[in-house]
Amino acid sequence: MALQIAKRLLRSPANSAAPSIRFLDRSFTSESNSNLIRATLFPGDGIGPEIAESVRQIFKVAEVPIEWEEHYVGKEIDPRTNSFLTWESLESVRRNKVGLKGPMATPIGKGHRSLNLTLRKELNLYANVRPCYSLPGYKTRYDDVNLITIRENTEGEYSGLEHQVVRGVVESLKIITRQASLRVAEYAFHYAKTHGRERVSAIHKANIMQKTDGLFLKCCREVAEKYPEIKYEEVVIDNCCMMLVKNPALFDVLVMPNLYGDIISDLCAGLIGGLGLTPSCNIGEGGIALAEAVHGSAPDIAGKTWTGQVFHQGGPSEGLLPGSHCGGDNGAKGPLPPVIEKVLEESKDVMTDELPKTTSYARVIPFLGTREVLALSNIKVASMRPIGHAMASATDACVGINLANPTALLLSSVSMLRHLELHDKADRIQDAILKTIAEGKYRTGDLGGTASTTEFTNAICDHL
Repeated sequence: MALQIAKRLLRSPANSAAPSIRFLDRSFTSESNSNLIRATLFPGDGIGPEIAESVRQIFKVAEVPIEWEEHYVGKEIDPRTNSFLTWESLESVRRNKVGLKGPMATPIGKGHRSLNLTLRKELNLYANVRPCYSLPGYKTRYDDVNLITIRENTEGEYSGLEHQVVRGVVESLKIITRQASLRVAEYAFHYAKTHGRERVSAIHKANIMQKTDGLFLKCCREVAEKYPEIKYEEVVIDNCCMMLVKNPALFDVLVMPNLYGDIISDLCAGLIGGLGLTPSCNIGEGGIALAEAVHGSAPDIAGKTWTGQVFHQGGPSEGLLPGSHCGGDNGAKGPLPPVIEKVLEESKDVMTDELPKTTSYARVIPFLGTREVLALSNIKVASMRPIGHAMASATDACVGINLANPTALLLSSVSMLRHLELHDKADRIQDAILKTIAEGKYRTGDLGGTASTTEFTNAICDHL
């Protein structure tokens, strides 16, 4: 069932009627080759270039007619954009009208605006669309999750209007406009209609914020009248969170203001395994679509091996000690000592549910999560240092391989292909991704396996 659900997601009928907003107004040409579609690629930071390379490799094997126009984040602020994104990169997206973005890390420092926020504002990417569906063969707490979150992307609490009233008192303005609310509501109902969805739920807090969220709901109701075949409901956000955790099958398409969408979409990602498995696509007026990986850039694991702490057997006075590092004779390899096996067996209550049965340090450590496990017989398991992003639950360990999971960016690239109406290519790549994960032979650490990024990518290519 999960396989069928995943296959039909993001697929819209070819003869669907166009809405009043110009969603699919595109002209795809290439100066160098008229048979190729030129698309902008932001490889991103950290693990971004590694997972972007997976996309390039798979597109090449699948013979996708895409010509990439690559742009990177600048080292200095571009005065024309007032950000580290160059004017040329933004013009590339405007010209090509389609793009793919890896994870971007906003430089630390006073006055630096979020790069993701800059893209949304400059390109007027008004709707963020995240399909959330169970992946076949990958077990989570919920079966057959199948819903879509559509988030207004340009205003709300993220308008960036904050100031200090007096010392110790700050004020943040929440902006809701009729234009933006109608636009995202129109997109949500059109999406539901063209993707065979039956219900749209407007998520709000109008019982408290009667003016702002009240206007949002008024606009949703106005659009709902134009789609009598689509069921419409309104759900208070706190109740929505409870209902999603209890039974996500209660929802179909959810549309909401910016902040609520940021929270709910990540909650929904957690239902299926995390942001590392969640595709995302930003829609703008004039047919612009920028697909993206929404997880972090994971600088801790970018382009290097894991060299973190490992198990160490110590005496009563030694407590928590760092273990060996990779690359030498003392690398953490080989069978687990009986005492460690006993620790793992009797410490399940503080470990993740997906702890695999394994006989090597390198394969056990990634599944301990970020918790410190108090062991038996004066043994402790090294406290794990979190990677710092929601993509991977695995932590630093001795694995001499490239580790990043490219699934989110790959599925986002599938969304991009569907936007381009290259459904055959999208189907082929998506099927290969789902088969690879379902088989379970080649999975990255955050999916419960030990495969490297390269091995995972090659396995997908083998299924093409």
